[in-house]
Amino acid sequence: MRNHIVWDWNGTLFQDMEAVLGASNAAFATVGIGPMTLDEYREQYEIPIPRFYERLLGRMPSEDEWVLLDDAFHDRYRELSPACGLTDGVRELLDGWREAGHSQSLLSMYEHAKLVPLVDAFDLTGRFLRVDGRSGPSGGQKAQQLARHLAALGERVDPARTVLIGDAADDALAALSAGAHAVLYTGGSHTREKLEPVGVPVVDTLAEAVELAGRIAG
Repeated sequence: MRNHIVWDWNGTLFQDMEAVLGASNAAFATVGIGPMTLDEYREQYEIPIPRFYERLLGRMPSEDEWVLLDDAFHDRYRELSPACGLTDGVRELLDGWREAGHSQSLLSMYEHAKLVPLVDAFDLTGRFLRVDGRSGPSGGQKAQQLARHLAALGERVDPARTVLIGDAADDALAALSAGAHAVLYTGGSHTREKLEPVGVPVVDTLAEAVELAGRIAG
């Protein structure tokens, strides 16, 4: 059976941190939180997202506040994200992994109906066995989504020979819960200092992540 990579999208293949920051600052303004720099955001950010807001507010957001935060974030993100592109070298890495005889899929917590046309617009869809975005409400964790993703891939993929490459501690926790491996990338939402305590390999480039994936899953 082939080695398999499950790729994360936002902050990993899709370099959208400037859009995420702008959208987050728009959301913060609805509840009286001041704007952050990108470094400040990466130092504070965590998943599930309501816990991130709880840290900033000193309490859990009310249901009404959560709606305001979520709507403001997504409205601003839709305005800013079209200016974002793929992380450097993504096409070559995806093609190289596939040409080496391995397989790959894409799993994102971005809404499925919005993810699929975006991936297709970058002409990446055909490189993946499957592309899945989030179903259900935003702000949750990836473990349940990953379990469904791997189940849908079925016998084509062995979790023990699967590596999830993502930019958040939650990516690694999801992979470990599914019996898979993880490599975390420092170019997205989390600093290295926040990723290393998870106990999986942490790298600064996606090329390093793919090279490690080949060794871990082989």
